[in-house]
Amino acid sequence: MLRFAHQNLRLPSLATIQAFESAARLGSFGRAAEELCVTASAIGKRIGQLEAALGQPLFDRGSRGVVLTAAGHEYLDQIETALHLLSDISLHRRSRPRERIRLVTTPTFGHYILGPHLHEFTTAHPNVDMSVVLSIPYLDIGPTQADFWVRFGLGRYPGTISERLTDDTVFPACSPGYLERHGALRRPADLAEANLLRCPLDPWKPWFDAAGLDWPEPEGGVSFFDVGLAMAAARAGQGVIIARRSLAGAWLDDGTLVAPFGIRAAPDSHYYLCREASTPMTGAHLAFSLWVKALCARISQSF
Repeated sequence: MLRFAHQNLRLPSLATIQAFESAARLGSFGRAAEELCVTASAIGKRIGQLEAALGQPLFDRGSRGVVLTAAGHEYLDQIETALHLLSDISLHRRSRPRERIRLVTTPTFGHYILGPHLHEFTTAHPNVDMSVVLSIPYLDIGPTQADFWVRFGLGRYPGTISERLTDDTVFPACSPGYLERHGALRRPADLAEANLLRCPLDPWKPWFDAAGLDWPEPEGGVSFFDVGLAMAAARAGQGVIIARRSLAGAWLDDGTLVAPFGIRAAPDSHYYLCREASTPMTGAHLAFSLWVKALCARISQSF
C-alpha cells in the first residue's frame, strides 16, 4: 500500500487529491485544469506537492501527455474509494436538511407527559429541531403561531384538525398522609368531610354523578387554574383532587397518591393534538404526530 514518505507529514489537501484524480482520469493536466477551473500550471504544482508528500512520482510526463506510474495506479485506486465516500456523505447530508417543529402545549401536559419522554423523539430524529412553548388557553395566555398545539378541552377548535391523545378516566386521589390525619375515606359520602381541592379544568360533578352522589360542584376552598398545581397540593397532603390516569399514574404506582374508591368517571375534557387544517404536514410533522400519539397510548395502557 502506498504511504507517505514521512509519518509526521500532514495529509494532502483535498485540492491536490482532486487535481491528481482529474488528471489521471482525463490523461492531461490541461483538461484537468479546465474541469477544475484552474490553470494547467496550478494542476502541475498541486500534483508535484502530492508526489513530494508521497516520496515518489505518480505520472510519467511526456510530450504526448501524462501516464500513470505503477504507484500512480495504486494511489488512484485508494483515493477513488475515499472520494466516493466523501461524495456519499455530502449527498446524505444534503438530502436530510434540518427541519423545525414549534409546539405549544399546556403546562401540565408539558411537565408530566411530554417532558420526560421528548428525548425519545429527538434521538430518533436528530435532524429535527424542537421548540416547546407553554400556553394557558384557559386564561388566554400563550403564543398563537405554532406547527402543533396540545390543547385541553372538548376537541372543537375552528380551523384546526384535532386528534385526541388521551383516553382518561377521573377519580378522587389524595396522599396517604392526608388519610392518616383526617381519617379513612371508606365510601363516597365520606367526601362530605374532606377538603376537596378544586380545578375548573377537572370538575368534581362527573365523578359525583358516577358515584351516585346528588351533589353540586364544590364552591368553597382553594381552586387551582392548573391541574399540575392541584396535583402538587394533593401530593403535599392538602386535600383530595380529581385525578387523571394519564397524569397521576406514576404517583399512584409508587404510593405518593392513593385512590380511595374504585369508581371511575369519564371526563368531558381530554388532551388533543391540533394543527392548522390549511397547512400541509411535512415529514417531521408526521413523525412527531405519530410519536406523540403512540406515547399517550402507551402511557394510558400502563396504568
